[in-house]
Amino acid sequence: MRIPCPRIGIILGLLGLISGFSGADTLPELIPREVLFGNPERSAPLISPDGSMFSYRAPLEGVMNIWVKNIDRDNARPVTSDTGRGIQAYFWAGDSRHIIYTQDEDGNENFHLYGLDIQTGQTRDYTPFDDVKVRLVEQNKLFPDELLISVNLDDPRLHDVYLLDINSGDLELVAMNPGNIVGWMADADFKIRAALVIRADGGFDLVTRSDEKSEWEYLLTWDWENNMSSDPLKFSADGEHIYLRDSRNYNTARLVKVEIASGDLEVICHDPVYDVSRVRFENETNDVQAVSFEKARTEWVVLDEEIADDFERVAALDEGDFLVYDADITDSIWMVSFSNDAGPISYYVYDRGTDEATFLYHQNPILTEYTFARMEPFSFTARDGLRLHGYISFPPGLHRKDIPMVLLVHGGPWSRDSWGYNPEVQWLTNRGYICLQVNYRGSEGYGKGFLNAGNKEWGGKMQDDLEDAVRWTIKKGYADPDRVAIFGASYGGYAALAGAAFSDLFCCAVDIFGPCNLLTFLEVVPAYWKPLQAIMYKRVGHPVADSAMLRERSPLFNVEGIEIPLLIAQGANDPRVPMTESEQIVEALEDKGIEYKYVFFTDEGHGFTRPENRLEFYSEAERFLARHLGGRYEE
Repeated sequence: MRIPCPRIGIILGLLGLISGFSGADTLPELIPREVLFGNPERSAPLISPDGSMFSYRAPLEGVMNIWVKNIDRDNARPVTSDTGRGIQAYFWAGDSRHIIYTQDEDGNENFHLYGLDIQTGQTRDYTPFDDVKVRLVEQNKLFPDELLISVNLDDPRLHDVYLLDINSGDLELVAMNPGNIVGWMADADFKIRAALVIRADGGFDLVTRSDEKSEWEYLLTWDWENNMSSDPLKFSADGEHIYLRDSRNYNTARLVKVEIASGDLEVICHDPVYDVSRVRFENETNDVQAVSFEKARTEWVVLDEEIADDFERVAALDEGDFLVYDADITDSIWMVSFSNDAGPISYYVYDRGTDEATFLYHQNPILTEYTFARMEPFSFTARDGLRLHGYISFPPGLHRKDIPMVLLVHGGPWSRDSWGYNPEVQWLTNRGYICLQVNYRGSEGYGKGFLNAGNKEWGGKMQDDLEDAVRWTIKKGYADPDRVAIFGASYGGYAALAGAAFSDLFCCAVDIFGPCNLLTFLEVVPAYWKPLQAIMYKRVGHPVADSAMLRERSPLFNVEGIEIPLLIAQGANDPRVPMTESEQIVEALEDKGIEYKYVFFTDEGHGFTRPENRLEFYSEAERFLARHLGGRYEE
């Protein structure tokens, strides 16, 4: 159901802009929504393993497709011609001839795996099955014509492992799931030799075997309080050790090396406050070269002197945070991206042989023509003494006093906000709002103690953290206490509904596919999530044992507490937060006569992929915020 937003609302919002931002304050030029939320000009450049070609994603007749060019020639050409949702993720096969990508149908997340032969132009669906989800298990440069993939073909709850011949399309079953395996790992010889077994209590057992014909043997256990900050990463080249992120007996996730035969553990790198984030391994030996930690900004620890000078030169290329995200098979040519808080993502090619770097392009170069806000890290103490961190971004040109504010809540909730380019942050600040982001308890990256502090705290202490952040900005004098909105997607959408139902801090709320009824949310999950349901029960609540608490913290059952207008958005094919969650709250709001607008997309899932849908949603959201906060609106 759609309720048109009356024209008078826009006029009143613009009048609010005039009165709210008078005086010496001057906002910069309005950045068009098309620039912020439309397709980028080019993104995700990769180099072929043999180093002869570049590829990237770029629009073809308005839809993101894959383009390829020779590294030494200006002959870029599209090699795919998708006309629907576009291609979101891809990589080169080891033969430097095939490009592999995944696609689902209108956001249902039943991904198929496709292979494109760039020489013949032929595209093959490697998994032409109904209602299945494919996952990449392993790619190995020594086996350029093969991939290891997992597919829930025989049982929708379970993924078995298949060896895929990318030339013939043949699939060979190499590891059958006995019913409790939720992850697989291959060794350097491309053999499945490790698996994660889910336990009834929500913990994980890591099991290994000496070869594909041997029985699985227990190596170690991560209990449920460690399972989100611990995981296997890679086998050593000789197959005798496994590198892990491991938080057992320590608060943060450390990088460790475990000898399989003895279980002996060696700590490679750790930080007492922050979890290990990314790990770079050497191409031939699988030895660790560098480790990153996601602090206020990304920090790298280089462990291999062979790349120390290279990392130093790369870091000097740009003021942003860098990532070496791709390389040719010899690891001599690096693809590097930089994320900046006040500018577009930029890409470079770095040649380790000559120590020379070449700027490729900005992901969206038109963004360089506009003035952006800075993301300023901040921290404060929550009401129970827990130290919280986040980012605050102010509208450029405005005095930092009594400004309308949007609390932008990240999803997950087991993820985090990070420093770098964020189109929503720039959109909000450009329209005249403070954008406040807080890594509330339950967020990742700050150690398992911080993450586990969010267990069964949906609508509880996690929500308190968000409110405490708002009060911190009001106490500082930054935010106008009468003009604060809460805005989020997925868990952030739940938090927006909870802010409307349980708090008096907010004057409006924007919920993007957020659960409104925690009881029904926990009941309806994709089949392939069923083995992980015990973890959800531990971290969110059990629908039987904790039913009273879950009901109390469900915004649906406190609709009478909602007195502010809501904007609700949903994709029809969302498998994570089904549309019934939005429909329940919409029906309740309708019955209670509470002001709302419902934006519904029939061709989307858990996220708005099609640019026309993104632009429609942000147009509605911008109008909604202008009406209730008094910011700018692009007609």
